[in-house]
Amino acid sequence: MEKKVLLLGLFVLGMAFAEGSANDWLPIVMVDGHQQSVVTGSIMYTIFVLAMTLARMCSSYFLDRFGRVAVVRATIMMASIGMTIVIFGSNSYFLAFGVVLWGIGAALGFPIGLSVAGDGGENATSNVATVSIIGFTAFLVGPPFLGILGEAFGIRNALLAVLLFVILSGIVSSVTRENTSS
Repeated sequence: MEKKVLLLGLFVLGMAFAEGSANDWLPIVMVDGHQQSVVTGSIMYTIFVLAMTLARMCSSYFLDRFGRVAVVRATIMMASIGMTIVIFGSNSYFLAFGVVLWGIGAALGFPIGLSVAGDGGENATSNVATVSIIGFTAFLVGPPFLGILGEAFGIRNALLAVLLFVILSGIVSSVTRENTSS
């Protein structure tokens, strides 16, 4: 297996972990971790999903204008800042701002990762399959892993593990560079 595919898998793993963690744990983080109401927890999750949806709908414009690596790095920065706000923040409005950043930041990692895996080459199908498996592993293993960490250290502290994976995605983000050979 190519080194690029493994790095791409690591990139997607971190971003899928960020997306999946919010999908499964964000309302609980708000209710149990921040002592917000159940309604507020649900609203925060809705805000996350809307932010992700908006980011995915607008992504073509930004990708065409700035390129994949720049967009990926910007969104990873947004996800990192948003998660940091959610982990350490306290004000409901500030938390909502963090959720928006987290949602926008996590939205493009998985789709861009699969797009890069499928870019040309004789092994494109195999590369997409490999990167998909790695990404879906984060969706399947991440939530129970986060639950175990949350039980041991508190759910807000458990999110630090997710943040670490997002930072790792940022470190290997150059793997999303457009293939310029024709």
